[in-house]
Amino acid sequence: MVNTETAKQQRLDALFDRILGAVEQSAYLPFADVVPMEQRAAMGQIQSCLQAGDGAGAQALVERLFAGGQIDQVMRCSALHVVAASPLVNDMGLAARMVAEQEMAALELGGPRMSANLASVERHRGVLAFLKGQYEVALDYFSRAFERQHAPGNLANVMATLLRLGEETEAAELLAQVRRAFPAELVTALNDMIQQDPDLATLRDEEDPC
Repeated sequence: MVNTETAKQQRLDALFDRILGAVEQSAYLPFADVVPMEQRAAMGQIQSCLQAGDGAGAQALVERLFAGGQIDQVMRCSALHVVAASPLVNDMGLAARMVAEQEMAALELGGPRMSANLASVERHRGVLAFLKGQYEVALDYFSRAFERQHAPGNLANVMATLLRLGEETEAAELLAQVRRAFPAELVTALNDMIQQDPDLATLRDEEDPC
């Protein structure tokens, strides 16, 4: 019978393999934002509305922008999930429904952005699990999101979840390996997130050797 410590180490080893194995892929492209370029201005409006503390206004704005063709169905569902999961609205049932609708929209849309769109679905599912305190589940979703899209935000979510699980040493070790192995663009963005995100504050003591 595998003891608890051995099982834990196996789980962490598997996590590191999933994250660090991505860098070995030959087609390691620059890290695109989740939002398509042509929809970023509209999504920025939604973010600003949400940051201003107007949850109902943000929801209405999403629907207006969708009706006007400024965002597609995938981004509509993604934005409505973010608004619903925010403290302003805190409607986890709606947030979960939007994730399901976003997945269907991503599959129906297909095309070259399908992997990035499905990464967004995995990330949103991770957020729901994280908010419910199901950190092991969240860690799996966030890891899947990074496997689909090599974005610094997905890595930041993995590390934040490790910290919530009390795995400070493992989070610091993963950060060190990422800094050694991953492209400078991602590392710089990740370092910036560590300085800004309170969920990553513990990692601010980990100096970047570069």
